[in-house]
Amino acid sequence: MILVLVGVASGMTTALFGFGGGFVAVPVLVWADAALGEDAARVAVATSSVLMVIAAAVATVSTPPAVLAPLRGSARLLGLLAFGGALGALAARHVPGDVIAAGFVAYLLLTIASVTVRPGFLEPAVDGARPVPTVAGLPIGAVASFLGVGGSVVTVPMMRRNGHRMAVATALANPLTLAVALPATTVFLLLSGGRPVGAGPGFVGAVDVRAALALLVGSLPVIVVLRRRGPRLSDRAHARWYVGLLVVVTVAMAATLLR
Repeated sequence: MILVLVGVASGMTTALFGFGGGFVAVPVLVWADAALGEDAARVAVATSSVLMVIAAAVATVSTPPAVLAPLRGSARLLGLLAFGGALGALAARHVPGDVIAAGFVAYLLLTIASVTVRPGFLEPAVDGARPVPTVAGLPIGAVASFLGVGGSVVTVPMMRRNGHRMAVATALANPLTLAVALPATTVFLLLSGGRPVGAGPGFVGAVDVRAALALLVGSLPVIVVLRRRGPRLSDRAHARWYVGLLVVVTVAMAATLLR
């Protein structure tokens, strides 16, 4: 039941802010699978990849085509995101779980500092700006899949500084996240080296299927409803809520690590 309720929150952040599967779920999955010890973080990242694929796909399909128009002609960017996603997932297999968890927190702290200190994020922006640079696809994909944070943690601030309103930046983050999460999930499912030691039934490789299903039951209906008829937020408020959620997730993950 806790995971279903977290799924509702995850669906809200996916639809309104472009992140959800990994960003919200990783700290909770680390807590839910804490009995696995160091493998808990690896399981959380692998499971969050599955969540990101499904949630990002549903959010993308539920977005009006006109909003997705800026991604036309972005095949090279999507390809590099996918390649980076596969590389990051491969790297995560060879790194201790506590290193991944610490990296997750460190990356969020850097992102919070960047969006609050550097100009161009909190103030209202104007549409029609530059898209995400193609060459950025590889590092974005690698970092996102390695840490399980989702590509939107990088792409939303980047698109925001390039002039997009928050509503557009967060909507475009879903298909970009899908490009990262799909190959990463494939790697985790095929090359995760079997279930973690001490894992109970319901695991496919390093993916906690039961936890993923509970989170999806809560998130998918919310994503569809909010993508089609979401609340009206001012651009400035939307940006500030985004930063606030970054802080909440960082605190939650740090508290889990300090237990």
